[in-house]
Amino acid sequence: MSKPTAKRDVDPRDAAFGARVAELRKAAKMTQQQLASALNGRSSGWMSQVERGIQPVRRFDVLQEIADALGVSTQVLDPNVPVHPHSAPDAVPASNDLDGARTVISGHPAMGALLGSESLSLTPLPELGDQVQEVWSLAHQGRHSEISNLVVDLVPELEQAVRTVPAEERQVAYRHLSLAYQALSAAFSRQGDASASWTAADRGMSAAEMSGDVYLVGASVFRMAHAFVRLGLREQAEHAVTDAIGALERYDSSHDDLPPEGYSVLGSLHLVKALVHARSSQRAEARQEIALARQVAERLGEDRNDYDLEFGPTNVAIQAVSTAVELGDAGEAVDLGHAIDADSLSPERRGRLLMDLGRAHAQRRRTGDAVACLLRAEEITPEVVQNHDAVRKAVRELMLVEGSKASAELKGLSDRTGAME
Repeated sequence: MSKPTAKRDVDPRDAAFGARVAELRKAAKMTQQQLASALNGRSSGWMSQVERGIQPVRRFDVLQEIADALGVSTQVLDPNVPVHPHSAPDAVPASNDLDGARTVISGHPAMGALLGSESLSLTPLPELGDQVQEVWSLAHQGRHSEISNLVVDLVPELEQAVRTVPAEERQVAYRHLSLAYQALSAAFSRQGDASASWTAADRGMSAAEMSGDVYLVGASVFRMAHAFVRLGLREQAEHAVTDAIGALERYDSSHDDLPPEGYSVLGSLHLVKALVHARSSQRAEARQEIALARQVAERLGEDRNDYDLEFGPTNVAIQAVSTAVELGDAGEAVDLGHAIDADSLSPERRGRLLMDLGRAHAQRRRTGDAVACLLRAEEITPEVVQNHDAVRKAVRELMLVEGSKASAELKGLSDRTGAME
């Protein structure tokens, strides 16, 4: 199998800077996770990208933050930094991560919109809706850097739109805003940035309520629960989804049927509840939630993409594989996974299935099969695979098992994921 090509060439300056960060971090006896935790809202995936030269660090405030965390001066960290940095140009190059999106949600445009001090030119609402769908399309493809570039202008425009469009268009504007924030929450979650994912999910839920779409609120609960899981707050995640599931089931029992989008939300909530139980090693409970999600999918009868949840029989099957991997049932995961035809789903879902199959093969110490699956996943969603903590852990374990016998393909995967850093 050919080696996946890089998304872009690494600038020698960024490669040299990343090597310097790695050198100083190791001298300080810190892991990538420890250094990332010492920074403001950074993930180990982001830190891995910095050290590999994929993620540029050109802003002085970020440079200063890294230097402070390492206990060195900015000049020691980067000899090329100006002695008086504030006299240097403020140009910020395009990011290969979600930095732009992270900056957008770090502030809030509400005050500017309410005071009328914003100078944004209002894009027509249908066009803003098209841009939101483009954000979700990029999210489903795992193209996070492009998401970041798009939302820098889109989110502030949507925040202004919900406060300035005519009353009859306001609920539509809130729907667009909620879906935009939910897309960001999903992207942050996949990169392991739990705090940013939580912030985006919370804003998405508030906008969903203002949209008047109760099922959109349920989709927001799904995003929020994933953020809670990432934060290690499993009790909160279970409470949130249990309440939402209960509300939907009570409504369903007192009416003829939920609409299709209602079943998509209900089934998706069962899937995230299965994840919560799997992470807590609650085997029977996790399997029960997968069974309930499968019943909802059978009732729905097809794969749908309501609220970009991609719920249906195929996604339930993929989540069953993921649950089996989380529970350590590698043989079951492999048997289930190889029977799934996921061609109709998004690149993110197809890549997720291959990632989980790779992890399952790694658990069984079948290195060749594991590497083959992970390389195929990388071809589909390179940014997701190269920055996913679970993949990094699996590759590291394979490298330790193989030692000097590690193949060129495994070594290349290790380099691109930063598994041995």
